[in-house]
Amino acid sequence: MNRRVGLLRLAYWTGAAMDAVMLVPMLFPPAGAAMFGLTDFHPGPEYRYAMYVGASLMAGWTALLIWADHKPVERRGVILLTIIPVILGMIGASLYIAGSGLAAPARVIPMLAIQVFLAVLYLSAYLGSRSSP
Repeated sequence: MNRRVGLLRLAYWTGAAMDAVMLVPMLFPPAGAAMFGLTDFHPGPEYRYAMYVGASLMAGWTALLIWADHKPVERRGVILLTIIPVILGMIGASLYIAGSGLAAPARVIPMLAIQVFLAVLYLSAYLGSRSSP
């Protein structure tokens, strides 16, 4: 397999796996509370509604990344859409939760590191694929 296509495929599957993992705290608020170290967390119906809508979008993006993998070079535009606005939006949300005091920065830093890693991986995969046949 072409190295450039391999990097695209790695990016698609890494993103799909991370999205699938993030469905758990979105669908199960106690898991999200544990992840961020929140105590006495009792989300109301508004929070659950917003998370369920977000989870459906996250599941759809997971499927989109898997779909893009079937024609990795032809569908590489999905990579750009994943960087902006998806990953950059998630980085912004991570900075917000840490800056607002809702979650301790130590709880957010690992997730932020993963998001930055994904952005770099996606950008490298996209740029590397531009000269692919």
